[in-house]
Amino acid sequence: MRLDKFISQQLGTSRAISGREIRANRVTVDDEVVRDASFKLQPEHRVTFDGNPLFQHIGPRYFMLNKPQGYVCSTEDPDHPTVLYFLDEPSAHKLHAAGRLDIDTTGLVLMTDDGKWSHRITSPRHQCEKTYYVTLNAPVADDTAERFAAGIQLHNEKDLTKPAQLEVVTPTEVRLTISEGRYHQVKRMFAAVGNHVVGLHRERIGSIILDSDLAEGEYRQLTEQEIASVGAP
Repeated sequence: MRLDKFISQQLGTSRAISGREIRANRVTVDDEVVRDASFKLQPEHRVTFDGNPLFQHIGPRYFMLNKPQGYVCSTEDPDHPTVLYFLDEPSAHKLHAAGRLDIDTTGLVLMTDDGKWSHRITSPRHQCEKTYYVTLNAPVADDTAERFAAGIQLHNEKDLTKPAQLEVVTPTEVRLTISEGRYHQVKRMFAAVGNHVVGLHRERIGSIILDSDLAEGEYRQLTEQEIASVGAP
């Protein structure tokens, strides 16, 4: 994060005023005066304003991100860029995805540093619903909705999937709501009925719907209502 943006957030001022305060020698980073407003802060930096420490991380934090293709939801990956690339936040490395998406899947990702909150999303016990917009290689069969509602036997799985809701939008586009998070579950469910997923986009987690104003790669803080909608442990 740029130093002027951090000072602006901490002091509640505009970026222009923050830049003026920085150039007035009022800001130090690791006990050294920094006059460059574009200085790139790292999570380990210690920042003061007029000798008073400013803390880079005040948690817990909750964000929604519109994930593009080509990024993984891990915090570190040796082969692929991670969604942390998009988060211009202090100590972004401390955030994690509450419910990951595959590298080629787009849409809603919730990022937080609140482990208990994310557990309520990912734990099978809570059966948090997720809705996906699915593009298929072939027209959806007439009996697919009925089969999904009854549960599907996935390859190399002992138990049937929990009942899922299928809404047909066009012959090759559907909206699927599931309450589990098995490995590649949506793709495997359609494979089990002889179809193939060519596009997958998550629209909803629980009561939290992806903000239509967010372009791919953009994010925003969750509202208090969205945070509370996840419920108690």
